[in-house]
Amino acid sequence: MMMVLLALLATLAAQQAQAGQCVKESFEGAGYIVCTIDPAASDLRLFWKDADGRPFRTFSRLADAIDGEDRKLVFAINAGMYRTDFSPMGLHIENGEELRPVDTATIDGTARQIPNFYKKPNGVFFFGEKGAGILPTEDFLDEQPDARFATQSGPMLVVENELHPALIPGSADTTRRSGVGVCDDGQVRFAISEDRVNFHDFARLFRDHLLCPNALFLDGGRGAGLYLPEMSRNDFSWHGGYGPIFGIVE
Repeated sequence: MMMVLLALLATLAAQQAQAGQCVKESFEGAGYIVCTIDPAASDLRLFWKDADGRPFRTFSRLADAIDGEDRKLVFAINAGMYRTDFSPMGLHIENGEELRPVDTATIDGTARQIPNFYKKPNGVFFFGEKGAGILPTEDFLDEQPDARFATQSGPMLVVENELHPALIPGSADTTRRSGVGVCDDGQVRFAISEDRVNFHDFARLFRDHLLCPNALFLDGGRGAGLYLPEMSRNDFSWHGGYGPIFGIVE
């Protein structure tokens, strides 16, 4: 009986490690869903197009495609900013293949005039056989780390425990936001706000609450969405869909 119980506990622990753990969190009065993922134990992937070359656009279409492979999508979240044709704004690597190059353009102007993607430093979230990381775009290009999957977005929220210099405490620019952090324990933490929050508070969630020394903004407003059946979440973007999507497959 004890051996059966231990085997059951081990199976449950393995399933939890693979799917990650998603919980509701509160930080300074705002609600979030935070999903902690071990990149070494989970089948975390980056998606954009289906087998016919069409952007998935919705979590449901991605889930159906994975069901067709006798697998299951257990978690998904938007994976960065995208253009009106649902193509990624910047770097996009899937299974080691670069499908979109790095965008190194600079846009001059005030912080309010510069689109979020181009608020330097922006950055790249990547993962591969050696784990996951987040680097400012220029550092990613210099270091060329192992990246089986990668997405570029902006701005960086936290860089080596320092908040992005353009983030304003008390800013009235609030909306729902999503982001990703790579934390001291090597875990990846995705977070999406359930309330409207500003950039400064969202960045502090990663640095001060989730203890992530590096974090990257993914998107906000209608571009932020979550697929999480265990919490009955299957969000839809009123932009007409999402561009790149992170997903965990079992």
